[in-house]
Amino acid sequence: MKHADLKDLKPGDAIPSLKVAPISRTTLALYAGASGDHNPIHIDLDFARAAGLDDVFAHGMLSVAYLTRMITDWAGQERLRALDVRFTGITAVHDAPSCTGRVTERFEADGETRLRVEVQVANGKGDVKIAGEAVVAV
Repeated sequence: MKHADLKDLKPGDAIPSLKVAPISRTTLALYAGASGDHNPIHIDLDFARAAGLDDVFAHGMLSVAYLTRMITDWAGQERLRALDVRFTGITAVHDAPSCTGRVTERFEADGETRLRVEVQVANGKGDVKIAGEAVVAV
């Protein structure tokens, strides 16, 4: 896959976004199997309701995987130097995650030019569920 030419990017520039299909129960079951995270809060409706919730919700790391895919689709896996995120909300089943990013800094480190990119995952209503930053080498 050909990745973006990053040499001319500057603070304020957006990176290509990634929109994901709504999270289904099948997606949650498949992710549980692939990740080994079988916490019933993510896959068992009865368990979620007993915990006081209306429904199950997505694994936080599933949304991080989507966010990482956005970054590596754009820049390439070999350029990713750091990713730091915080969980700011629950991604409900049927939410359609949207990943976005914007360059905030261009700097030099370890002999290479790098970009700091503010990244986030939001649901269809625009509620941010994950926020953080990535650092990629130019």
